[in-house]
Amino acid sequence: MIEARRLHILRAVADHRTVTAAAAALYLTPSAVSQQLAALEQETGHRLVERSARGVRLTPAGDILLGHANAVLAQLERAESELAAYGSGEAGTVTVASFATGIGLVVAPALTALAGCAPGIRVRVQDAEGDASLRMVLDRQVDIAVAVEYRGAPRADDPRLTRVPLYAEPFDAVLPPGHRLAEADRVAVADLAGDPWIGPYPGNPCHDVVVLACEYAGFEPRLEHSSDDFRAVVALASAAAGVALVPRSALRDMDLTGVVVRPLDDVAPTRRVFAAVRRGAEDHPLFRPVLTALREAAAAQG
Repeated sequence: MIEARRLHILRAVADHRTVTAAAAALYLTPSAVSQQLAALEQETGHRLVERSARGVRLTPAGDILLGHANAVLAQLERAESELAAYGSGEAGTVTVASFATGIGLVVAPALTALAGCAPGIRVRVQDAEGDASLRMVLDRQVDIAVAVEYRGAPRADDPRLTRVPLYAEPFDAVLPPGHRLAEADRVAVADLAGDPWIGPYPGNPCHDVVVLACEYAGFEPRLEHSSDDFRAVVALASAAAGVALVPRSALRDMDLTGVVVRPLDDVAPTRRVFAAVRRGAEDHPLFRPVLTALREAAAAQG
């Protein structure tokens, strides 16, 4: 008989590519993870992982089992949801991981709404970038992620996750006040090819959006300054350190007196934001009201 927790460990190893990283995500020791993998191989009668200097990868037998593991773990999430519904599920704690702008735009308003319609649900919020939050959901460190589309993100049909679209927003150009395009009504990304750039670090989903927008415009941005804090990005632009593309909602309620903000003339890069839970958990009686509140908060933003 295959143990479900060992399937969860197999999926973590497949996701993280190393035993050490999977162990850290699962709050286990690497030796414990290795022991569980060995036990799983003994249960199945197949070699499931191959180790190399680069880490761990699944064998063909491991890939077969992983497909079944995703289905089994999703069904277990559904079982937990139904049992929680049977027991009313009107009170409990839900942990949400979101990037900072998402917290301000949809998570905080959702908390206000939940206080009125579902006072028994306590929401704990963790600040995490959009790429990190999805991994936290899969590793069961949090229940819900508010995340951003990025290169390498799990696809919409990923068998491990259920996604709820929240909102999409364009990026605007942020220029120093004395910039040659400061008087233009709109700015083309291609016209900024020769400028120094300010942007998020690689790994941040917004970094991918900016780099792709520049690639589509025919150039690679010369990133001279890096920060994941958009207030710092705007401050650097106000000091004439460079130009930037910033999601429109990140500029709300920010002091913009030292910069010029312009919409883009061509097809604007877009930040697409969604909520995600583990597949099968979307109908959990604690999670469902939170997902609904997040969706309604996003809709209220227009």
